[in-house]
Amino acid sequence: MVQWRDSKVTRDGVDLAVRTWSEDRSPTVVLVHGYPDANHVWEKVAERLSQDFKVVAYDVRGAGNSSVPKGRAAYKLRELRDDLHAVMDAVCPDEKVHLVAHDWGSIQTWESVTDPGAEQRIASYTTLSGPCLDHVGQWMKANLKQNPAAVLNQLSHSWYIGAFQLPVLAPTLWKAGLAKAWPGVLKRTENLDIEPSPSQLKDGVHGIELYRANMLPCLLKPRERYTKVPVQLIVAREDNYVRPNMLEDLPKWTDQLWRRELDTGHWGPLQQYPDVTARWVREFIQHIEGAPASAPLKRAKVSANSLQGTDAGKVVLVTGAGSGIGRETALAFGRRGATVLCTDINADAAAATASIITAEGGNALSRKCDVSNTRSMETLAGYVEKEFGALDIVINNAGIGLSGGLLDTSVKDWQQVLGVNLWGVIHGSRLFARQMIDQGKAGHIVNVASAAAFMPSRILPAYATSKSAVLMLSECLRAELAEYRIGVSAICPGIINTPIAGNTRFVGVDDEEQSRRRENAQKFYQRRAFTPDRVAQAIVRAVENNQAVVPVSPEAIGMQWLGRLSPTLARNLAQVEITP
Repeated sequence: MVQWRDSKVTRDGVDLAVRTWSEDRSPTVVLVHGYPDANHVWEKVAERLSQDFKVVAYDVRGAGNSSVPKGRAAYKLRELRDDLHAVMDAVCPDEKVHLVAHDWGSIQTWESVTDPGAEQRIASYTTLSGPCLDHVGQWMKANLKQNPAAVLNQLSHSWYIGAFQLPVLAPTLWKAGLAKAWPGVLKRTENLDIEPSPSQLKDGVHGIELYRANMLPCLLKPRERYTKVPVQLIVAREDNYVRPNMLEDLPKWTDQLWRRELDTGHWGPLQQYPDVTARWVREFIQHIEGAPASAPLKRAKVSANSLQGTDAGKVVLVTGAGSGIGRETALAFGRRGATVLCTDINADAAAATASIITAEGGNALSRKCDVSNTRSMETLAGYVEKEFGALDIVINNAGIGLSGGLLDTSVKDWQQVLGVNLWGVIHGSRLFARQMIDQGKAGHIVNVASAAAFMPSRILPAYATSKSAVLMLSECLRAELAEYRIGVSAICPGIINTPIAGNTRFVGVDDEEQSRRRENAQKFYQRRAFTPDRVAQAIVRAVENNQAVVPVSPEAIGMQWLGRLSPTLARNLAQVEITP
């Protein structure tokens, strides 16, 4: 643990309590807390950042160990701005600083960041869950006519701001027991485990003046506030107070913007995912200081065309993307604006799919990967983490066909089918779910099973077994990952016209009969004419609606219901040998 030093900065009779980590390092990072907090909320993030930077956090006026000024005017944004500059001048008078702020700390810090010439003193700014009030006022004015529902949605989440304007209610609640109950409130609403703060009553009562002194003047008469300071926006997508759509207009106010998202609540970036937040802040600061941008940071840079499409900003991995359902699924997400990583054991086929996406104006990459090979999948996961961070959507699609009785199926045949169809799904699920959890990503995993999972078959023991296992694995995984807001869907296609029919092996027959059966199977699938793009659309809907099990095609639906309603009939039908 890196030790800190406590000190005091005084401005106009107000004492500001300052805490400093790693004084011998450079550059300097200044952390500004929100309401109803004090600088202790930064401890986890500060510990991690102090390995590389000099880190400073202070209690804003009226909070923590800082003194309480008199009068509402003492909480105006200009006073908070001058406090920040007094701290900066005291801890690093001869260098630019990097600012990181949360909640009201972010709101007040925008006042400094948008001052003319701010870039001469401030090297970068990372903002979490605290917009510029002038930007909010401009956003509300623009959307009252264009999108009033968005404004009403935000107002419904900001109900407490109106309550804070009342002269007695809010302070009385804090004094009546809310201060003592605050850790329990955060546990119930944010699932946070925090220690009680000795200054919680003070923080809650006096911090109300921040809202009373600034909210109405800024929102009713918003200024146009631009900045030349590089800004990193970290969005808590599950924030119950600052809704993400209120931050959509930020590119209007700065031409140097990076946007990154965490699937967590208001305090999550500081308390639940301090490793992720510290890493993102570190990468951003080091880049502003001259280091090459990491691959994830490059993709976080907001440009004029980077926010187009339903899935813009998302990263989707598709295994078996070289043909059939995998290719059509990759194309579908590419057309929705996602960056698609196309993988296949056939590198040229994966590259061809990626080329189609890029030719259509989308973003795609390709990688060779054998899903049945543990090392190959772990290498892929390492590449993904380095280049993208946690994925938004994983499509475990790669699969192979095998037909023939159990007694004709060799151990090698079983190993191959289970290796691709089952172990490929296991590898993809465990590796990428772990990254989602560790990085606060409420993503989605799609596992492509088959209608063969619903009913037994004497001619498909290996294939049906592998797909039934995928279905059950998906159901188990869905239950396990629900608490992390990660969805899991099992897709069960029926007879789909894909290359798998022509590539299926038929065991227990000679080469001539093998060729004949493949040819007949391929003709049958072509006559069925149920195309893989329809499965791709079902996958897209499954992700959008978080569907658990999705049979695709009439025969798949029929097999699902037959297996449920009349298992005896399903077993009898399984005895019928249907060969191409």
